Amino acid sequence: MSDQPTLQYYRYRISRDPKRLIAWFSANWSHNRGLRIASYFGGFAVVMLLLAWATLGRNLPDAESLLEYETPLPTVVRGIDGEIVSTYARERRIQLQYVDFPERLIESFLSAEDKTFFSHGGVDITGTANAVIDYATKFASGERAVGGSTITQQVAKNLLLGDEYSVTRKLKEMILATRIESVLTKQEILELYLNEIPLGRRSFGVQAASRAYFDKDVGDLDLHEMAFLAILPKAPERYGRERYHDLAIARRNFVLDQMVANDFITATEGEAAKAMDLGLVEQRSTRSADAGYFLEEVRRQLIDKFGETADDGRNSVYSGGLWVRTSLDIELQEAARDALRAQLISYHGNRGFTGPLATLNPDNGDLTAQLASSNLSISYRDWRIGVVTAPGRIGFSDGEEFALSGGPVSLAPGDVVAAARSGQGYAIRGVPEVSGAFLAEAPQTGRILAMQGGFDSRLGSFNRATQAMRQPGSTIKPFVYAAALEQGMTPASQVPDQTFCVWQGASLGEKCFRNFGGGGGGVHTLRWGLEQSRNLMTVHIADDAGMDNVTKTIERVGIGSYEPYYAFALGAGETTVARMVNAYAALANWGRQNPGSVIDYVQDRDGKVIFRTDTRDCSSCNMPEWDGQPMPRFDVSGRQVIDPRTAFQMVHMLQGVVTRGTATRLRSLDLPLFGKTGTTNGPTNAWFVGGSPEIIAGMYVGFDQPRNLGGWVQGGNTAATIMKRFIDATKDRWEAEDFVAPPGVRMVKIDRRSGKRVFEGRPSDEPTATIIWEAFKPDTEPPRATRSDEIAAKRNEILELIRRGRAGAQAAQDSDRGDQPNDFVEDQGGIY
Repeated sequence: MSDQPTLQYYRYRISRDPKRLIAWFSANWSHNRGLRIASYFGGFAVVMLLLAWATLGRNLPDAESLLEYETPLPTVVRGIDGEIVSTYARERRIQLQYVDFPERLIESFLSAEDKTFFSHGGVDITGTANAVIDYATKFASGERAVGGSTITQQVAKNLLLGDEYSVTRKLKEMILATRIESVLTKQEILELYLNEIPLGRRSFGVQAASRAYFDKDVGDLDLHEMAFLAILPKAPERYGRERYHDLAIARRNFVLDQMVANDFITATEGEAAKAMDLGLVEQRSTRSADAGYFLEEVRRQLIDKFGETADDGRNSVYSGGLWVRTSLDIELQEAARDALRAQLISYHGNRGFTGPLATLNPDNGDLTAQLASSNLSISYRDWRIGVVTAPGRIGFSDGEEFALSGGPVSLAPGDVVAAARSGQGYAIRGVPEVSGAFLAEAPQTGRILAMQGGFDSRLGSFNRATQAMRQPGSTIKPFVYAAALEQGMTPASQVPDQTFCVWQGASLGEKCFRNFGGGGGGVHTLRWGLEQSRNLMTVHIADDAGMDNVTKTIERVGIGSYEPYYAFALGAGETTVARMVNAYAALANWGRQNPGSVIDYVQDRDGKVIFRTDTRDCSSCNMPEWDGQPMPRFDVSGRQVIDPRTAFQMVHMLQGVVTRGTATRLRSLDLPLFGKTGTTNGPTNAWFVGGSPEIIAGMYVGFDQPRNLGGWVQGGNTAATIMKRFIDATKDRWEAEDFVAPPGVRMVKIDRRSGKRVFEGRPSDEPTATIIWEAFKPDTEPPRATRSDEIAAKRNEILELIRRGRAGAQAAQDSDRGDQPNDFVEDQGGIY
């Protein structure tokens, strides 16, 4: 049938009906007083509504801004293998596209919040009228009226207006809702809503809430779980709590009934879903890797580069949705953590409880609530952090209280302690008062693979690997020797192990250095002096090389900037574990140093790389087709801080420290290791730094407020033990490939004692070997040993054996101890 008659009909009605209405008003206006009053009031209401609309709508946010709106997203951190290890988030947020939301989930929210969503224009007149009536009945009662807001209105409130409770805000919300409907499609509005709606447990959006309440993705949710999420917008902090379990069940079942009434599900499906319990999981931490010190260092660097909140820019840490690839190696990190903790526990021994970890003020309210807000915790065995609530009672952050045993009578309410299960209650556990740090790095790239800045980052964020300034003791000596090698000395150069005195001026007088335990004498090779960490030889070497050259070398490798005083050649200056490891990494990398880094690169929310640590250029790497030329390669990374030959000579000499020097406890690992122990005066710090061609690690043990660790503590028996535990736990990561010499190094057979060149015999790696391979620069090799040299060396060996025999137990003890500083140094005998 033609549409023409229909069109004519509507034209006729449009032209006729208004005329009839006007005629009716004209006929009744003069004698119908009620009509006139109603018309005046109606006209007034329309005018006021238009004025209100114009006034309120004039300064409202632009709805078109939602077209470019970006959901605030957390920063996701990945480890060296690409696996997610942590997120930086104050709110749980995960953004999905509309197509990612299951249809049943959308229907659940429509049934709970806005069943006419797809038919209204932003405002539901019926819902608004009900809200007005409810508001009028509750006016001045203090109760909050129902909102009556559509999903579009909730988007306007959450993203553009805020949650102010007032009639004015509701009117603004309605205006904005109509504008949003003209800008966005229904699907786009729903996508914003389902990604932004606050749903409790610090989660925003249904995917984050699904993870928080059920530990599932939205695509894996069951019907009853979807219906539960749909009830949360009404009271997000209520329905997720155990005490409101019955209310949550009732509200969820109401939503399921609404889904049946709306023909979204069948009655059978609804009844089956209503028979299910809530099935909520406990709230869980978002951190998946126990690498708090490492992750905090990453966070600090990201904030420095990109800012903390959205006010700092689009790529801020807590709203920019960054994806960060780090160098964190979980296997090495866990081994580092366990190795350091084991040594701290071993040193702590039977000391037991050494005092509270912190103290809370009972006058400030509930102690367990204060503990929860303090974020103090621990991840070690079955230990927990609790607060003494009364004599013999301990409370935890979840509000539970138990009997407490094993504590001293001095414990008072407010003391924060560590405890573990004991019978029906808990018993005090002693967290070591001594602390320390561990850091491992890849020398070829500078990538930091593991970092442990104390016993547990949950007890405090101070990172001793990067922030603690400590005296390095004899771990500084390799750079004194490196300066000497660059000034013309060789590993076979002879240096006196004799008293060295310095005139310090009229007020200070003369200062004489000494070896640990006194003694000394004779002339020995540089290698022997380094292996046995002889203080006097080190000072003589520093003097021969020039202290200016020594301090320049130390500064060039990034350890620190020191005055040219001899004490600094013996480890008196302060530095960090991170700096020492990075300096040793340069030795293992042919003298080329890469800055230590924890971040490989950063991508924005769209996947674009916005920061990269490795900035080397490879202009031909992305050519569309091979041009037949040699394969393009990146330039060598890093900065040359030491001559490659000098660096290898130092590594080769430091391998002797493991073979026959102060770190012999590492020899049983049967790996090509190099390194140096260090013990500062007191002793207050026990150090080891060294490693393999692939991994360099450094560590120390000491009190935060330096004090004597005990006369038995040395770098060789304390810090080197940490290294041994670390390697034992990761043995499959350590290759048996030895260090490779750079061009320009000559390996020459020498007599280990005299340093003279020999042509007969075979070098050996045995600790007491007479003949060894030594590394020399061209034309610096020593001359061949003569018969008289051999006789003199044998005579000196016999005299040395006689001296040791007389020294008895003291000499045996000295040969097994690590290095002990004198005037901020360490020095040691050892296997000769």
